[in-house]
Amino acid sequence: MNNIDIAQLQAELSDKNPRIILKKALELFDNIAISFSGAEDVVVIDMATKIRKDIQVFCLDTGRLHPETYRFIEQVRKHYNIDIEVLTPDRVRLEELVKNKGLFSFYEDGHHECCGIRKVEPLRRKLAHVDAWITGQRKDQSVDTRQDIPEVQLDSVFSTDEHQLFKFNPLLNWSSAQVWDHIEAYQVPFNELHEHGYISIGCEPCTRPVLPNQHERAGRWWWEEATKKECGLHAGNVRGGLQSE
Repeated sequence: MNNIDIAQLQAELSDKNPRIILKKALELFDNIAISFSGAEDVVVIDMATKIRKDIQVFCLDTGRLHPETYRFIEQVRKHYNIDIEVLTPDRVRLEELVKNKGLFSFYEDGHHECCGIRKVEPLRRKLAHVDAWITGQRKDQSVDTRQDIPEVQLDSVFSTDEHQLFKFNPLLNWSSAQVWDHIEAYQVPFNELHEHGYISIGCEPCTRPVLPNQHERAGRWWWEEATKKECGLHAGNVRGGLQSE
């Protein structure tokens, strides 16, 4: 796929409907995977299964997810009759972190080390074996880190000299209201935590409900600055990037 002109492809897909972006991504790449964790990602899965049945879906099990999230993963698997590859952290590195710093070190020295082990490293392992991946990122999820994401890009974080990786963001111009309109209209499964004040849902110790009129990311890593609220999965959104581990 090295012959793809990324600038031309981005110009073709700019401001297009998510379904058009998804269709193009699934036509261009056989070895392409959808990253699944939240409401936006299930909307992507819902659209993708109507385009192609043999979609590849994966999620990250950090070991610190809410019980409701584990039930949600299983609900999505059964609803769409798809396989979901569940990625887990490297046991040795995780045990070393917990032994040296305990279970809640992120409250003291920031979340990036923990996320690097529990999220970024498993994701890096997975993405080394696909040619492209699809995310549910939206621009309005963060005014600080997600304003400049395009419909398609070369993944500057997970590409290597030997392996060029493409990244598609079909929902980037959708609002939260549009996501939930789709969920309601098409009876798409969603995490039951959304009914209890949670909007953006991550690991249990790092996620809390938001207050009325608070931004949806206010409930994630609430003890840190807004400019640091990327866990490393989309570190390329931050100017200069983030340390992945």
